[in-house]
Amino acid sequence: MNATGQARLVVVGGGAAGLMAAGQAALLGADVVVLEKMQRPGRKLCITGKGRCNLTNVAPLAEFLGHFGPTGPFLRQAFHRFFTPELLEFFQELRLPVVTERGGRVFPTSGKAPEVLAVFEQWLARCGVTIRTGATVDRLHIENGVLTGVSCAGATITCYALILAAGGASYPLTGSTGDGYWMAEQAGHRIVPIRPALVPLITGGSFAARMEGLQLRNILARLFVDGKKRAEAFGELAFMEFGLSGPVILTLSGRIVDALHEGREVELLLDLKSALDEKKLDARLLRDLEQRRLEPLADVLRGLLPKEMVAVALEEIDLPAERLAGTIRAEERKRLRHWLKNFRLRITGHRPLAEAIVTAGGVDTREVDPRTMESRLVRGLYFAGEVLDIQADTGGYNLQAAFSTGWLAGCAAAARLTSRAEE
Repeated sequence: MNATGQARLVVVGGGAAGLMAAGQAALLGADVVVLEKMQRPGRKLCITGKGRCNLTNVAPLAEFLGHFGPTGPFLRQAFHRFFTPELLEFFQELRLPVVTERGGRVFPTSGKAPEVLAVFEQWLARCGVTIRTGATVDRLHIENGVLTGVSCAGATITCYALILAAGGASYPLTGSTGDGYWMAEQAGHRIVPIRPALVPLITGGSFAARMEGLQLRNILARLFVDGKKRAEAFGELAFMEFGLSGPVILTLSGRIVDALHEGREVELLLDLKSALDEKKLDARLLRDLEQRRLEPLADVLRGLLPKEMVAVALEEIDLPAERLAGTIRAEERKRLRHWLKNFRLRITGHRPLAEAIVTAGGVDTREVDPRTMESRLVRGLYFAGEVLDIQADTGGYNLQAAFSTGWLAGCAAAARLTSRAEE
């Protein structure tokens, strides 16, 4: 930005999408200033993936898009231009070693998210990008359907293009407080109602609190809404004082949040023995109960379940802990088998938006050109990242979307400035 308060391109927000957009535009010759309201950019980037920064996923495009909701197809153009292979090459050029782990998830080899921010900051400095921190945007300036500038801390910055990458409304302490939504509304855009996505769930009853801290692996969770199966997910989950968390729960949480907001009845059925079908599980139970026929049922169940679950199981199947294993009748064994395959938990709510990993909802993608990320309502206004109504499962998909939309918006905004200069 020059001394007269003019910048050819302003990027609002210094998160993953904004930093990528700024650097890419600068590489293409744009004069870029990033306005970041926090005292340092990239704060949310530094806590993603539990502080390890799950950069992307190596899943093929069709599978990758399948992890997004109904607005996922909007990203096809951005992914066609800048997808996982291009992102991995980008980090290789920045000399950031990465590693691919279980489930195709890509992390920095160091496992330290701040290193990702550090290489971005070094790259932006080499590209000549100006980053202004503590810079809160007051309003956008739009004249005759064209973006002309932005007010920041009482001063007006004239610009010929602006990329709105202010993030969502989750993790507000990182600066994601939903500012991008009111700016988009000021420009005339419709905001799809925001709500939490990838968020822990609240369960009815006391079971979760009694098993607080217990983590389970290889669990098949089936989602039922109003008694009908709607989805399922396999993997890890954790019991919390209030309910459930973990990858399986986060994956299903988007559908659950929407169902709860519609007033529907939501239940999760947990298959605790997903590796065994009903017949094999029954044979296992018969063998254990016979071989340990003189032992209390509670002791036998310790061979099938973590100790934290034994009392819950006995309560659910209505059998006393001291009952000898050899006295268990066929009908009682059937109840136990059914419970092991169908541990039912009623979902009564979800944790607040501030605890969600990402925000669902945002700028209506029908009002944004997927080929450029430019607004269909205001020329010179572009969008990138979580401010858009795009969200996916956990696993690196959301961060790739931020990088891809940021890259595309940066390219398109720089092209606009070039064509303007040639007029």
